[in-house]
Amino acid sequence: MDPLAVTLLWLAVVGLVIVGLAGTVVPALPGLPVVFAGLWLGAWIDDYARVGVPTLVLLAVLVVLGMAVDFLASVLGAQRVGASRQAIAGAVLGSIAGMFFGLPGIVLGPFVGAVAGELWARSGATRAAHVGLATWLGLLLGAVAKLALALVMLGIFTFAYLF
Repeated sequence: MDPLAVTLLWLAVVGLVIVGLAGTVVPALPGLPVVFAGLWLGAWIDDYARVGVPTLVLLAVLVVLGMAVDFLASVLGAQRVGASRQAIAGAVLGSIAGMFFGLPGIVLGPFVGAVAGELWARSGATRAAHVGLATWLGLLLGAVAKLALALVMLGIFTFAYLF
């Protein structure tokens, strides 16, 4: 492969990994799958000579684990305080809508959505705020777990590539 093509492909790897890392903390963006796509591309560039199928399978398992953890963290955070289905749906919608309002929207969207959903379910304001906070904390813990898994994936890939 010509050196310019290799350089461009490695730039694509770096770009995918950076976008994927950002996606691990931005709700509703597929961060871990994008990180995996970047790492897979990195393995493909040298025809899997340094990073082989066993490493890629391990990375894929971590992606699936991360997606499960993310889902469970937010749902369990809400369910732990007895959130209604409307609150959970509101948190999801708030996460999506929040992306259009930058960092404040990303941080506040799930909380506002969960509170609105709980109020819609005819709960009082105090209860709705409690549910909103629990849902938001669940989403935050899920994001931290996804970021940690993404960094572990990068470490595994780097170790396999260099050693």
